Amino acid sequence: MAVILTEAEAKALLQKVLSFSKADECEVNLLGEIRGNLRYARNEVSTSGAMTNKDISVQSSFGKKVGVASIDEFDDASLEKVVRRSEELARLAPENPEHVGVIEPQQYIKSNGYFESTASITPDKRAEAVAKSLELSSKQGLAAAGFMEDRKGFTAMMNSKGLFAYYKNTNVNFSLTVRTDDGTGSGYVAKGYNDFNKLDTAAATKIAVQKSLASKGAKALEPGKYTVILEPTAAAVLVESIFFGMDARSADEGRSFFSKPGGKTKLGEKIVDERVTFYSDPTHPDLPAAAWSGDGQPQAKTLWIDKGVVKNLSYSRFWAQKKEVKPVPNPNNMIMEGGTATLDEMIKSTKRGILVTKLWYIRPVDPQTLLLTGLTRDGTFYIEDGKIKYPIKNFRFNESPIIMLNNLETLGIPERVVSTESDLNYILPPMKIREFTFSSLSDAV
Repeated sequence: MAVILTEAEAKALLQKVLSFSKADECEVNLLGEIRGNLRYARNEVSTSGAMTNKDISVQSSFGKKVGVASIDEFDDASLEKVVRRSEELARLAPENPEHVGVIEPQQYIKSNGYFESTASITPDKRAEAVAKSLELSSKQGLAAAGFMEDRKGFTAMMNSKGLFAYYKNTNVNFSLTVRTDDGTGSGYVAKGYNDFNKLDTAAATKIAVQKSLASKGAKALEPGKYTVILEPTAAAVLVESIFFGMDARSADEGRSFFSKPGGKTKLGEKIVDERVTFYSDPTHPDLPAAAWSGDGQPQAKTLWIDKGVVKNLSYSRFWAQKKEVKPVPNPNNMIMEGGTATLDEMIKSTKRGILVTKLWYIRPVDPQTLLLTGLTRDGTFYIEDGKIKYPIKNFRFNESPIIMLNNLETLGIPERVVSTESDLNYILPPMKIREFTFSSLSDAV
């Protein structure tokens, strides 16, 4: 059986699995994917890999007693065996007081995240794309280390009430670090797309090469509060902590930034600058996503923060039932609106500040304020009178993305970006922020 199933093939297989069920309710999830990658270091390919994966997960329930079992064999005997195993586990399990059962059939909007350009990538195409990158770094006598991974796959689910969902997608991610021969200069770039035709490894490499050469001979600057320009790669690892925290239950229970005393939440409150708007939309052409969540709930365009005001928090079906509100599934993507300024224009408008390429090693300090710490890396530059004057040594920062987005000066043009912490893709603008807190120096490049 093929690894990547069509919608009709997936439906037929899921119906067969459900036909074995004797439980009160049954839900079956199916996944198939093919991944390929190329890794290189010191301007030479070090590994070339491929992975195929296809498995089925069956959840059976008797009342509130639930059992889950998975298998990656697809003959009839194995399919029946995994259903029986999930039923055995369910009978042995204690009751789950938060189990809410499976949902009725739903209507889903159409979302297209599958591109033949990515699905048809071969090892030769991978090598050709990486060769363009290696040629540029080698010519300059620089050391390049990078990773390119592509994926094609599908997910599908069906339950005993007749719900069926199917989504097929592709993705390619490319990341690269370029170092100078003396090890004092470093540049970084990361790009992610659903459509391989949008990936220009040569153009991406030129960015990393330029930053690498420009960051040689970094000078030390005193820690303190500075105006910063965060490139989207740097901004992503900070603002995603807001996305991850937008859960109604943790807010209601007093465990998050979105909590208020007395069991209340910040829903409906202005928490950041009015220019800040976050939304999710599975049909976004530059960041398509599945139009259904893990339990089969439909995904639709949803405003999370609108003009600085918290418009939605995610509610699981159990928590929504408890609070007598409509469930809101966790988003499958996130987009932040921006402005019209280019990065160059943002630099030109800065009297004194710091350009940050990348932030890494992000760790929480205080979940209640979303205070985070981490370090700059791979190209940090001092700006004076609208020009980049010289590279500077890296800093440790202590900052909350909430405070940061209240100190907003300018938003640039949004672009698709890969988070260096979570590997998730977002659409975010570069940001100019005043009074960003750098607490100490770091000698790392």
